[in-house]
Amino acid sequence: MTSRHAVRARYEHLYLHVPFCARRCSYCDFSIAVRREVPWQQYARSIARECEIRQVGDHAGTLRTVYLGGGTPSRLGPEGVRATMEALRSHVRWRDDAEITLEANPEDVTADAVRQWREAGINRLSIGVQSFDDLVLSWMHRVHDAAVARRAVQAARAGGIESVSLDLIFATPDRLARDWRADLQQLLALEPEHVSLYGLTVEPHTPLGRWHERGQEQEATEERYEQEFRIAHEELARAGYEHYEVSNFARPGHRAQHNSAYWSGVPYLGLGPSAHGYDGAVRRWNIDAFTAWERTVGQLDDPVGGEERLTEENRIAEVVYLGLRTIDGLPISAAEQRHVATWVTAGWVEVRADRGGARLVCAPEGWMRLDALAADLTAFRSAS
Repeated sequence: MTSRHAVRARYEHLYLHVPFCARRCSYCDFSIAVRREVPWQQYARSIARECEIRQVGDHAGTLRTVYLGGGTPSRLGPEGVRATMEALRSHVRWRDDAEITLEANPEDVTADAVRQWREAGINRLSIGVQSFDDLVLSWMHRVHDAAVARRAVQAARAGGIESVSLDLIFATPDRLARDWRADLQQLLALEPEHVSLYGLTVEPHTPLGRWHERGQEQEATEERYEQEFRIAHEELARAGYEHYEVSNFARPGHRAQHNSAYWSGVPYLGLGPSAHGYDGAVRRWNIDAFTAWERTVGQLDDPVGGEERLTEENRIAEVVYLGLRTIDGLPISAAEQRHVATWVTAGWVEVRADRGGARLVCAPEGWMRLDALAADLTAFRSAS
């Protein structure tokens, strides 16, 4: 049994990548494995082996969050989720009040599934609705329709899941004639505790990417992208949600604890094919393909696909970028305040008093320019 990566941190957050999907969505470029029959027993067994290879139990603290992402973790089925959680429990422990999230597609959320997920320890569901417009859902290659999405939320509530997050994708092509405001109103009618919104992007090697290359599909204009982002901010704020991160909104007390750990730059452990992890100094990622990952751990070898040690410049860039992603912002010096003065005038950022110093926080207008602002401030900070 060999591991090429010595764990260097005490982890309180664990991400588990579950690659299985019923089909590939039109926009998806994630590492997935499309399977009619999901090999959940092999998956759970392989997760246990990866824990053994990397001696996870010796290095993980009492976990505050566990996140099953993908892919479509709900495709494991109730038995597969239970087996996977049991595999984890044999190597790590988590707090009684830990946030344990399962990403789910609406068609998988049934009363029986919710009951068994709850028994396995799941207390938060992140449901990939993406739209309440059936034409848009069909174009996305989603399996469910709007009625199934609504029933999924009802089943989660009835089964005792007290924290539900819903995903929507905005900025779909103009020709679909989607009513974005109506989508938001249908989402709000379901009263989720948390909402994640993602702008559609065209990625190479996806169905959407090929349609775009052939001229069969056009991206939404930058103006409409910004307009829909603003509409979402206004509608959700009016409904009492806090826009606490560029893509995320929450009711009071319901920020995503796991994702907030990423944005805080703390160490986290990644298990499963293509999973990424960070120990405070090095980022590592696993082999992408499920079959290759399963074969490697079956041979009791570390499935690491690569790693990167952060340079001082990397660290500066990450602190700036991650800080500007959230409404907590980041501390800035007097010289940096002068540097960003034009941003303040433009309404992109705010400078707030913070314990004898100052903190820079993006406004929604600034979030739409996040990459450019972060790169500019990083360059200024690195040169200082």
